[in-house]
Amino acid sequence: MRNKNLQLSILAVGLALATAWAVRGRFGHEQGAAWAGAIGALCLVLAARRRDWYAKVFQIAFAGAVGWGISGMMSYGLIVGYGRANDFGNAFYGLLMLFVIGVLYGIIGGGLVGLSLLDSRQQRIPWATLFAEMVAFALLTYGLIINQLEWFMTPPRSELWACGLGASIALIWFVVRNGYENVLKTAMWAALGAGFGFALGNFIQVVGAGFGIKFNFWNVMEYLIGLGGGAGMAYGVFTSSWPEAEERPAPRAGIIPLLFVALFVPFVVWDQSFVTSKMKEVIDGGGSESVILLFKLLAILGILGVTVYGLRKLYSSEFLETPRRTIATFFALYTGLYIFLSFLVTGYLTHPPEQYLYIVNLVAILWLLSRTEATFEVRAFRMGRWTAVAFILIVIIAVLAFAAIHSHEGLRGSNMRFVIN
Repeated sequence: MRNKNLQLSILAVGLALATAWAVRGRFGHEQGAAWAGAIGALCLVLAARRRDWYAKVFQIAFAGAVGWGISGMMSYGLIVGYGRANDFGNAFYGLLMLFVIGVLYGIIGGGLVGLSLLDSRQQRIPWATLFAEMVAFALLTYGLIINQLEWFMTPPRSELWACGLGASIALIWFVVRNGYENVLKTAMWAALGAGFGFALGNFIQVVGAGFGIKFNFWNVMEYLIGLGGGAGMAYGVFTSSWPEAEERPAPRAGIIPLLFVALFVPFVVWDQSFVTSKMKEVIDGGGSESVILLFKLLAILGILGVTVYGLRKLYSSEFLETPRRTIATFFALYTGLYIFLSFLVTGYLTHPPEQYLYIVNLVAILWLLSRTEATFEVRAFRMGRWTAVAFILIVIIAVLAFAAIHSHEGLRGSNMRFVIN
């Protein structure tokens, strides 16, 4: 891939989802992943510079929030511990299962974003049918694999990865039978990117701990999930052909997605994270009730401010005349708010060094978006090539597992999935 403009566009989207996923580490769960997914989708629209996608930007952001947010239900805490084991079998199993979970992230996240790009008045996506199939397959797969066969990935933790697997199968089958090759390509490359990013991040975390380097390598792992997943999703989009749709924005169609992305998801993050007892544990000196209340108010005012901005611009002539500038401003505010909330929940005097890197990343993303031009370089999707790349990545993961067990003599937080005699 020698097209520099295309490379920079892919990098911008990768950095956006990476930064947001790293911030998500401060909040966790589905709501944190949903906010990150919306940020990645917004950046994708800005990098694409297509007016027809500007017209449905909040629908695309909504799809990104739901698609990447669903992944938050899957537990991986113990799996990370398997990667810290002393023997190759457990270490390889841990990294490989993180790869599998990352693949499920990417299929659902990239797939739903791809379908939202395709959805238009000329080509309606039957969303109700799709989600009914995804829910049905999720429940059936969980019932078969977990309840009947008892193929546990991470006992005694939640095994909802099986629901993610079932939903992914349903999504891929829906895309294939409808002939949406561009969506399939987006989902599959997002899957490999997120999967390898997750495994590589765990390897770096293990090596960093083995050498006693004092840094939040858990956050590095989260960053690499987003970087790989976002770059893979962008690669799939920018190397596929997408039909032109009607350019005229439809405000009524965008209001519910906007409220979900800008108000509901951040409010759930606020409700679950800005809890007095939790904040007293992280704020310097325990934090007085008045300081904690102030932080809560600042957070909710920020959320309301971004929501009001989005609603006002959605119905303004400015959105019709200069949609890119309006969306870019919303993107900066929306991402900046997520970073701001991460500072509020970690204190008011000192913060972990990686949080300042979030700001550096946001500046870099905005700079990239201002310098790149829209570039689509259409290439056919070949499943054989994708399979070969997946196999090579699994071999690399095996090598990383071998290197990881030789980087330490024992780490805190290591887990054993299998007892090796």
